[in-house]
Amino acid sequence: MPPRILNLSPAEPDALLPDRFVKWFAGRGWSPREHQLALLAKARADASALLIAPTGAGKTLAGFLPTLVELSAYARSSPLPPPRATRAGGGEKKALAAEGLALEAQSSRGIISTGRSLQRSRGLHTLYISPLKALAVDIARNLETPIAEMGLPIKVETRTGDTPVSRRQRQRRYPPDILLTTPEQLALLLSSDDAPFLFSQLRRIVLDELHALVTSKRGDLLSLGLARLWRLAPQLRAIGLSATVAEPESLARFLVPQRDRKSAAADIVVAGGAAAPIVEMLDTKERLPWAGHSARHALNEVYDLIKANKTTLVFVNTRSQAEMLFQDLWRMNDDGLAIALHHGSLDVAQRRKVEDAMAAGRLRGVVCTSSLDLGVDWGDVDLVINIGAPKGASRLMQRIGRANHRIDEASRAILVPANRFEVLECRVAIDAVAENAQDTPPLRSGALDVLAQHVLGRACGEPFLSDELYEEVLTAAPYSGLARTDFDDVVDFVASGGYALKTYERFARIKQDKQGRWRVTNPRVRQSYRLNVGTIVEESMLKVRLVRSRGGGQGNSKGSTGALGRGGRMLGEIEEYFIEGLVVGDTFVFGGEVVRYEALAEDQVYVSRANDKDAKVPSYMGGKFPLSTYLAERVRNLLADRPAWTALPDQVRDWLSLQAHLSRVPGARELVVETFPRADKHYLVCYPFEGRLAHQTLGMLLTRRLERARARPLGFVANEYALAVWGLGDMSFMIRQGQLDLNALFDPDMLGDDLEAWLAESALMKRTFRTCAVISGLIARRFTGEEKTRRQVLFSTDLIYDVLRKHQPDHVLLRAARADAATGLLDIRRLSDMLLRIKGRITHRELTRISPLAVPVMLEIGREAVYGEASDELLAEAAEELVQEAMG
Repeated sequence: MPPRILNLSPAEPDALLPDRFVKWFAGRGWSPREHQLALLAKARADASALLIAPTGAGKTLAGFLPTLVELSAYARSSPLPPPRATRAGGGEKKALAAEGLALEAQSSRGIISTGRSLQRSRGLHTLYISPLKALAVDIARNLETPIAEMGLPIKVETRTGDTPVSRRQRQRRYPPDILLTTPEQLALLLSSDDAPFLFSQLRRIVLDELHALVTSKRGDLLSLGLARLWRLAPQLRAIGLSATVAEPESLARFLVPQRDRKSAAADIVVAGGAAAPIVEMLDTKERLPWAGHSARHALNEVYDLIKANKTTLVFVNTRSQAEMLFQDLWRMNDDGLAIALHHGSLDVAQRRKVEDAMAAGRLRGVVCTSSLDLGVDWGDVDLVINIGAPKGASRLMQRIGRANHRIDEASRAILVPANRFEVLECRVAIDAVAENAQDTPPLRSGALDVLAQHVLGRACGEPFLSDELYEEVLTAAPYSGLARTDFDDVVDFVASGGYALKTYERFARIKQDKQGRWRVTNPRVRQSYRLNVGTIVEESMLKVRLVRSRGGGQGNSKGSTGALGRGGRMLGEIEEYFIEGLVVGDTFVFGGEVVRYEALAEDQVYVSRANDKDAKVPSYMGGKFPLSTYLAERVRNLLADRPAWTALPDQVRDWLSLQAHLSRVPGARELVVETFPRADKHYLVCYPFEGRLAHQTLGMLLTRRLERARARPLGFVANEYALAVWGLGDMSFMIRQGQLDLNALFDPDMLGDDLEAWLAESALMKRTFRTCAVISGLIARRFTGEEKTRRQVLFSTDLIYDVLRKHQPDHVLLRAARADAATGLLDIRRLSDMLLRIKGRITHRELTRISPLAVPVMLEIGREAVYGEASDELLAEAAEELVQEAMG
């Protein structure tokens, strides 16, 4: 059944809102918005609903209004019956109950207690799920105001990884009215044997930033949690809160149970009346580079924009870019502007400090990554600057929405492209925003490794029957098409490890009782599950601690903490692999300051403050976004439409005109392939415009085929727009003589045997398998009192991978790893679409020298990992040489 999309019409607030709510809105000079009233009407009709609304539309208040209205209608009820018995002994249960009652009478952080004094819990009414811990805390702070000002007898608490254990225990026995939490904490709660008691009276679940949750494995885990909640609380209704998305109907399916293999969806409410954003591209007065990612050429102009506005958010795409840009701005900050840094690897205390200063309006600028993409309400931000190309129209709109945060005022944003290709991407992104066009990815199919984690979690709580759990799992939208054979394979994997691992007792985590119900084999399995729940598998991280320098010279990479002591302020965390490449005395940028590496002890990196202009910059794994399919297509269309070049800066227009004169500019559905000699080697460069991941996969497969054709390839490099392969064979001559057929070289059949053969040899599948093994619970990262080192995890998973490939190639985890590789690291679907699009449309240009479009990708060849200003200077020198060569 298709969802109903509500056409909003004016409604009388008095018909839906109690008198105290009407007065509260009026007292603030507000009127309830139509979409807020629409969600109230949906709640009164006992329907689930998805609200699609831009930033600043009051989504959060809309999501909570039905709950606040319902809870305000009655005073706190008499106590619930005590929770049913748990596995704890009688004395322990009494102690926990006493602790809960004692804590209940106290006012503690994270608890909102207003109106009358709190009695014992009447049961959990509303569950709020957020993708970010910070967002849950921010929402709690924002809810406090209306609850306090209306004197509502409502109790709200947060539950995240930072919540003390004592409070988490009490929350299970004496739940608040509203609990704000994350997908991982929900999974933990559902794995307890008192989950039926905790959730039996749950009436509503509010899923915030739903568009950001459903595109990852966290969304898979959340969907399975919802399926369990629908079984425990049949009266449960959902409210989804989302930014504008490409396919709201698919998102609406996530909010209701899918039954009997029929598609069902929540009703959709679309908020209107938002002011169109004002988005511009910086038309720099400086020379625009042909390549590079730092946008250092525009630093003075970026600084002037920060100086000219009250508060500015400066978004970059990676954490290393954030560190470098912050340092650059700080060095030129002669006006003493309050500029801060915010990204996910900084210590939580430092992030909260920045967020509080933002909320108080004390900062003029914040350099940030996607850590501030979502949710947190910055009312006084009046400009967003995006450094580099946005990579996606929907992501750009999300960032633009951080400015103003008021629906009736236009958000302002300026894009600062780092190179000439990025100008094209920025241009089409601005057009997409003007058309309100979306490029959010489609909903995923549920991953088998996440299902394995959920199966184990279910066994940690109440024992289950396979038939019942299968029917329950099918109600989750991502798993609604799950085959019974796949489900049974997952249960068998959790029970025995699978056919190839059956002989190893440690992989048997659940067993059947006499009634056929599955339960955990021993308490240690339950403990391991709770320590390892979740789908985010990060690189091994080390804590960075600031100490006084001991001075002196070099040492080994581990150093010694001898004269340093073990104290010092925590700065945050950094990837282990980065530190492994340093020696004592090396300097790098972290937390917005230059630090000197002093020592490494256990999981602590000790650093001191330093003054070094040539410091290295941490190369974080996270934060690199692929170019969206939608923007890539728009870039190709722009290139093919020569009259449209008039909207581009003069420098870029001249660059494209030179390319058209010396070679060819690609058509919308055409692949241009250039071949030319340079420095005793021969090059093949093509321009698919399909993003770095698809290009890297294409490069791997092309080099295999060129090897068979005896072109003697030596290597390849890829960027978001192009791919370059080089070798010893004269590929121009081979094409001219018919020894190398480009149509055969780029035939879609390369995604068959060539792909399988390459995957069998590559380390990529091992890395992907490792992640799936950790998520599924086969390999535990954490045990009580200890955490496995990265090397231990590598050793364990690599051994298992080799065993399974040899003895059970259709194992659940190998299937999960292949699916992950195809959709993520390899981008197979996108590469397949590209190969079909260009079939019969390949144009070859045999050149005597490099072309203008080839310069950026050629600069990637043999490039050393040099950071900071030295990197830009070396790149500029190499670029100048290639530019002169291309221009003849």
